[in-house]
Formats: sequence, structure tokens, C-alpha cells
Amino acid sequence: MTQQVAIDAIDRAIICQLQDDGRASYADLAAEVGLSAPAVRQRMQRLKETGLLQVVAVTDPLKLGLPVMAMVGIAIDGDIREVADAVGAIDEVIYVVLTSGSFDLFAEVVCADMDQLFDVVNARLKRIDGVKTTESFVYFDIHTHRFNWGVPG
Repeated sequence: MTQQVAIDAIDRAIICQLQDDGRASYADLAAEVGLSAPAVRQRMQRLKETGLLQVVAVTDPLKLGLPVMAMVGIAIDGDIREVADAVGAIDEVIYVVLTSGSFDLFAEVVCADMDQLFDVVNARLKRIDGVKTTESFVYFDIHTHRFNWGVPG
């Protein structure tokens, strides 16, 4: 189980600012939250060390020539975490979640074309030991893709 990290109002404000502009400087963030730039740097370092904060580049799969996206539901017969590790090792899989219900895992897949998606599902996913069944949900469009959902509390 993941341990919760305690944050205060200033940490939340820093995170919210970074969700709007991940390239904001320590000086810019400091001006927004009322601290010095070194104090903001220390707070960000602490948030990164706890695993709460990552500052990353987000790409648009469509602009990278990856217009075929799907969520694949996977039913497992065996060790779910071992299968999740094997699924996550496939390059076209961008995230894997363990879940409950009809499927044990969901994997999001991005591909250049339908042939590649077919290959990922039928030649790779279905051949992983422990995969019982798969069901693919091909995306027509990404309607909402939010990164600035805020910070609770």
C-alpha cells in the first residue's frame, strides 16, 4: 500500500502552479506562493523524493503518428502482478492498472495503425502466461485529458 504524503497549502499551491506550467522557474513559483526561490526548490525536492511529484513532458500520441489507441481489458488466471509486469514491458503499453470486476487489468495501448494493435493484442498480450482473455476497447477520440485536476485538501 502506498503511504500518504503530508502536504500543506504552500505545497498544494506549488503543485497547482506546476500543473499549469511545468517549466515554471523556482523564482516564478516563489512569487506565486510567497516564499524564496531556494525554499521552493527545497519543497519541490522533498515532494520529488517522496514520490508525490514528478515533472515530466507529456506528449500527444496523435502528433507522434500514433493515432490508434485502445484500452485492453485482461482477465488473468495466475499471479496478477507478474502478468502486469509482463504487460507493462510491452513498448506500446503506456500504462497498466490492476482492477476488479470482469477484468483483472486494464492496459492502455498506443499504436501507429490497426495492424500494430492487432499484433500487440494477439501476438503479444494473449501469449503472456496467465492471460485468460482480453477485450479491446478502441478509442474514437480523446474527449477529456486533464492534468490540472488539482490537489485534494
